[in-house]
Amino acid sequence: MSARSDAVLAGDLRAAARLMRDLDDGVAGAREDLAALYPKTGGAFVVGVTGAPGVGKSTLVDQLVAVYRATGAKVGVVAVDPSSPFSGGALLGDRVRMQRHAVDDGVFIRSLATRGQLGGLSRSTAGAVAVLDAAGYPVIFVETVGVGQAEIDVARMADAVVVVTAPGLGDGVQALKAGLLEIADVLVVNKADRDGADLALRDLTTMLQIAARPAWPGEAARPAPPVVRAVASTGEGTPELVRALEAARARPAADRARRRRRQAAAQVLAIVSEVTQDTAARAIGGDENPGPFAPTIDAVAARALDPWSAAERLATAATERR
Repeated sequence: MSARSDAVLAGDLRAAARLMRDLDDGVAGAREDLAALYPKTGGAFVVGVTGAPGVGKSTLVDQLVAVYRATGAKVGVVAVDPSSPFSGGALLGDRVRMQRHAVDDGVFIRSLATRGQLGGLSRSTAGAVAVLDAAGYPVIFVETVGVGQAEIDVARMADAVVVVTAPGLGDGVQALKAGLLEIADVLVVNKADRDGADLALRDLTTMLQIAARPAWPGEAARPAPPVVRAVASTGEGTPELVRALEAARARPAADRARRRRRQAAAQVLAIVSEVTQDTAARAIGGDENPGPFAPTIDAVAARALDPWSAAERLATAATERR
């Protein structure tokens, strides 16, 4: 184990921050440090908070952080933001989030840029969560970027998923289309002091009654998630949300083990896809620096080769290059 890995395990926040930055930037040696830390992870309660833009996810997470900090627990927050088209960095960033926790040594907030990644998360989100877990943070919130119907990747790493909606946005219907309703462990109707909140609550309740919650193979049908009415700006509904999260946290050990195994399989498959895609992208190259597979792309552009056959050839070549 490296000196940096030892420092992270000892709770050195600077070492943890540097490792998360290096993982995000793909710096040599960072992945090896994470691999050394990984056996020490798995103890944190990871909560994913997802939903469409403007529903108040950040404000809700801010309230949740305050509640858990009041119990004395250290809290980590990984907030995924849109990317700058120029620097590639997070557009919102740490400085404008959760200002009241900025000087609290018991709260670590890390912003990550999506860098074009779909699904509401950054490619380095899972690594950042693992680093915080290894550094001794027992509660970690992962706030997704807010891309709406694609935000289901958070279910791959969270022990509980909070899906947030708000009145007047039509998100109740969109949740069903997106699959968000299926991954939710808790549903929150935020901004419940606005007109239309009662209607949003009724719509969600009705959908939960008529929509089947698919069971995982070999498991019993999953119960409908609780629906919490909240006004995050005032803290209304936060105690009810915390109780729902703690109920999810207290699931039987066998249920938690099955969930984590499914997550591990999905995460490994996602990484295989990313690694293969990166290798394939290098093989194709760019307009000014074409790679060895560039002629194949030219053949597809000229309609001399279909893209499915080209993709199979490229995937095989990428696997062999690894």
